[in-house]
Order: sequence, then structure tokens, then C-alpha cells
Amino acid sequence: MDEREPMTPSGHTAMKEKLRQLKEVEMPRISKEIGAAIALGDLSENAEYHAAKDRQGMVAAQIRDMEDKIARAEVIDPGKLSGTRVIFSATVTVEDLETAERLTYQIVGEDESDIKTNKISFKSPLARALIGKEEGDEVVVNTPRGRKDYEIIKVQFIPGT
Repeated sequence: MDEREPMTPSGHTAMKEKLRQLKEVEMPRISKEIGAAIALGDLSENAEYHAAKDRQGMVAAQIRDMEDKIARAEVIDPGKLSGTRVIFSATVTVEDLETAERLTYQIVGEDESDIKTNKISFKSPLARALIGKEEGDEVVVNTPRGRKDYEIIKVQFIPGT
């Protein structure tokens, strides 16, 4: 798959750190667990051995996935962007037209999304509705709870996010 993987600089850094952690800490720890389990003898009924081998396989798959995403990364720095049009890495303030509640989200890569920190994936329904629109535009988002109408209040590109 040659498709680029958009991410913010902070998301790219976090993914590289997680990859380093998996390679340099987690895999050696699992290898030691496997060695200790082998030392116990009969592997056919050794639950510790089988559990460690399963974890090793899952971590190896995570490593391959992260290496692939990092290799395809297109790092988009919001600090180098400007304007009033919503694009990847923008921080967008919207107003719910029904409740007048204001919400602010940053549009980020899939692996960076975290609703607790108001970071939403560019593939989420809200982000897809916002991308390409400008301050003052109204957008309609179909959610599992029904239709939501928002007005884009502000578009910012904040360095370091």
C-alpha cells in the first residue's frame, strides 16, 4: 500500500517513540519470558511459553504496522499553515446550532485521535464534514444519535500540535 499516512509532528514523534519502546523494551522483555518458560521444560503444556509467544507475535505485528506507517508518513506541520479553510491539522471551533455549545477539535491522523484531548481523526464523520469548509460555513453531520448542525466559528493552525 503506497498511500501516504498524514500525521502531525507530535503524532509522528509519539509513534516513533512507541516503536522504539516496542523494539527496545517490550520485545527483549518477551524474549526473556520465552527463555524462562523454555527453561521450565515440556513446552507442549507450558502456558507461560504459549502466552509469551502469542504476545511476541502481537508485538511483532504492531512493530511492522508502525514501521509501515512511519515509512509512508506525510508529516503536516500546522505551524506552517494559515487561512480560514479547514484542512488536516487545523484546530477548529464549531458551535452546535441547536444548543449553542462551542467545541474545539484538532483534525489529526487516525493513530493520533483521542477525544479526551479533542483530537479527531480526519476520517471521522465530523472531520470529513468540516474539511474544505471555511469560517462561517454551516455543516451537517449525521451521527449515530441523529443529525447535528454546526457553524464553523474559528479555524486555527497552532504550532507544536
